[in-house]
Amino acid sequence: MIRVVGTIFAGLLGLAFGSFLNVCLSRWPEGESIVHPRSHCRSCGRTLAWWENVPLVSWLALRGRCRSCGAGISWRYPLVELAVGVLWAVAAWQVLASTTSPAAADLLWAVTIHGLSQMILLWLLVALSILDFEHLWLPNKVTLPGMLLGYVTTLLYAAVNSKRVFAFYGVLGLRSRFMWDIAWQRLLAILVAAGVILVTRWIYWLIRRREGIGLGDAKLMALLAAWLGLPGALLSFVIGVLLGAVAAIVVLLLPSARRDQERWAQTKLPLGTFLCVGGIVSSLWGQSIIYAYLRWAGF
Repeated sequence: MIRVVGTIFAGLLGLAFGSFLNVCLSRWPEGESIVHPRSHCRSCGRTLAWWENVPLVSWLALRGRCRSCGAGISWRYPLVELAVGVLWAVAAWQVLASTTSPAAADLLWAVTIHGLSQMILLWLLVALSILDFEHLWLPNKVTLPGMLLGYVTTLLYAAVNSKRVFAFYGVLGLRSRFMWDIAWQRLLAILVAAGVILVTRWIYWLIRRREGIGLGDAKLMALLAAWLGLPGALLSFVIGVLLGAVAAIVVLLLPSARRDQERWAQTKLPLGTFLCVGGIVSSLWGQSIIYAYLRWAGF
């Protein structure tokens, strides 16, 4: 029962935070404050009534148009709200599975930290995926604080778990060494993950003599490694590259691309968007995918 109620609550909360994310996505690229002025129509400037800000429902009730000027409201608004709501619900469903175990009381803090961290990461990845898709922009004000927050959250989660585990086994003296190991391993993961993009970027420049991958993608990979560790970040990279390859093939098959090969060769694909999708998959199902691959590979 707790699992069902918690999942529903997380989904509804996700809709609300998805609505707030839409404000950020509309105002950040324009350099506007996300606090002032109040929510308004981007076409006529009219301040929206409270019932026009209800996540998902308002867009459906208004049929995707401003009730004053009739300007269309982008599909991005309901899709972002729905995406955050669904992803938070899935994360809550997975995390709350451990509350059914007899040791649920001992796991309370660990479950809480893990659940909140997943929700924050998913929110960040949805934000970055849309920003890169719409503007080919991965802002430092999101990637760098997100990376730092992921690193700190990882250490906090490890500290809570280590206290419980080492207290159970009666070896509290090893706890500090364990924490140092976690800190250095995660820092190394961040550097290696960013290095994967930097090396790829350098090789691309050697071949094409022009930049093909932005530094923002390296910072995004560092963010993924801070939250997911190196295996999770590399899985995100593999999924992102595969999705990017599929997108490139689809674009190539378009009639306009076949008519103008030179223009197609200069088309920029949002790698960050594909990496974010890979990060979402890795965050929710990464361990299962990695374990399945290791079993298939005979490890």
